[in-house]
Amino acid sequence: MYTGKTEQPCCLCDDPETVARVDVPPRAVPMMKHSGPIAWRDIVGEVSIHFCESDWELVRDLVVEMDMNPLSRCNVARASFSIREDFEAFTSRTREEPDQTELESRLRADARETMANYGDDPMVEERDYVEASIVLDALSP
Repeated sequence: MYTGKTEQPCCLCDDPETVARVDVPPRAVPMMKHSGPIAWRDIVGEVSIHFCESDWELVRDLVVEMDMNPLSRCNVARASFSIREDFEAFTSRTREEPDQTELESRLRADARETMANYGDDPMVEERDYVEASIVLDALSP
């Protein structure tokens, strides 16, 4: 039975013990490994990817130190997301294809605000900066 998004293992090494989660827009799915059969336009809401402690250090270094996006190394099979067809099967109702525009606008605005406040606002942590950088890179034209 469909239950929606679930906690997943590390998207890099499959370790079930994770320490960090990053939410990215559905548009980021094609950037990930093994994403070919997934219709990202049918994803409802954000896509969550999780990292174990050692891989989080690697992701942090890639983003903060090297200004690189780690998504190409992440296995989409280990991501957590909801697909419209799963919802339809669970509820026996047909839904319109999701319009990603509002979600992407919100994620872009939040990411820009986070990037602007990083270092000045004590409530903006390094994890927030890493997530914002990945989101902005995924949404860049």
